[in-house]
Amino acid sequence: MPQAAGAEMAGRPMAAFAALAAPAMPVSCRRKARPDIMMIGLRSVGEGQGGVENHVDRLAGELDRMGLRVEIVTRSPYQPGRHERGRNITVRSLWAPRVVWAEALVHSLLAVAYAAWRRPAIVHIHAIGPSIVAPLARLVGLVVVMTHHGEDYRREKWGAAARAVLRLGEAAGARFSQGRIVISPSLRASLDDRFRRPFAYIPNGVCVAGPVPGCEALRPLGLEPGRYILSVGRLVPEKRQLDLIEALAQIADPAIRLVLVGGADHDSPYCRQVQARAAADPRVVLAGLQSGRPLAELYSHAGVFALPSSHEGLSIALLEAMAYGNRVVASAIAANRNLGLPEACYFPCGDVPALAEALRAALEADRQDRLAGGADSGRSPRQDWGRIVDAFRWDEVAARTAGLYRAVSREGGGPSGKEDCREEGR
Repeated sequence: MPQAAGAEMAGRPMAAFAALAAPAMPVSCRRKARPDIMMIGLRSVGEGQGGVENHVDRLAGELDRMGLRVEIVTRSPYQPGRHERGRNITVRSLWAPRVVWAEALVHSLLAVAYAAWRRPAIVHIHAIGPSIVAPLARLVGLVVVMTHHGEDYRREKWGAAARAVLRLGEAAGARFSQGRIVISPSLRASLDDRFRRPFAYIPNGVCVAGPVPGCEALRPLGLEPGRYILSVGRLVPEKRQLDLIEALAQIADPAIRLVLVGGADHDSPYCRQVQARAAADPRVVLAGLQSGRPLAELYSHAGVFALPSSHEGLSIALLEAMAYGNRVVASAIAANRNLGLPEACYFPCGDVPALAEALRAALEADRQDRLAGGADSGRSPRQDWGRIVDAFRWDEVAARTAGLYRAVSREGGGPSGKEDCREEGR
């Protein structure tokens, strides 16, 4: 079955890619159709708080608008059942154990078995942990693309055994995928050198938004426009929310609040520590998971957005903050420096006094802007990040990804990695 089906599928997507604007099929037909692209490796889509989840959500939407049939495989503890989105997107949940060390591996194995039955034109694996199944996907005759979202083995939450498995997944994805995407230019150089395989740099995207009026989401949290620091991300050690809480203690203004948006997928000592420290300081606001209009309002009225992370691939939250015109303060790690922000936006990761000083400066600059814009309006002229943000439009990201899909579909690829997808993914 693998060889015959694989030969059939190797040429099959070209018709779809040649007619990206084809009209949508009726639902009754769509359910029986093989997907052009199957996305695996994520917990949920459309309502998740992770970077990979947001990435797949936006990418699938753009591919749908191009006329491609997309099936997204999610994990049942986070998003049960089956539903359809857009014109040609199906979300299918498969069982996964709610065990940190086994969740991604078991679910990825089940996803490959499901893909072997569904026979998509391309299986797109997201993140290096799930990429450990790339050899198995090739063995059953599937065409594989992987996106390297970051060196997850550098996350502080993992022990030695988990880090070894993540490194193995990185190597498996690099060696056995026909198409390889990386979201960071600095990481691309490292991967090209280590694995002697070409990686296409295709970054995360951002919806060019701009601030929204209204403060309904601020009132229940006791917030005033311009008088709070905003941070958006999971409560995990590498996001370093504790650094922000310590930095807040060094800001004398009692009216300034720290708003932590996000939650934890699993209970952990770090999560409990953040909750305890927040409970001890009335200026810290745990806002939980936010999305849609409430999140847009929190971005729009923040005095400064902070990202003190010790590890990132390419932060969608940081790009979103810039799209809303926020002043930003970010740790000076390579992934953040890739954006080329002014030097005043960066501070040495883990240096709490430097973080506090950068936050104070950004808050003061925002205050001055608001005074210049009119004290009665409560609004400030927003930071203009247009030159940077324009390089991360989702329509362009999707077009480049579709170009790489065309390349691997046309060439067929192979485990030798000799095919070069740089031109399509550039």
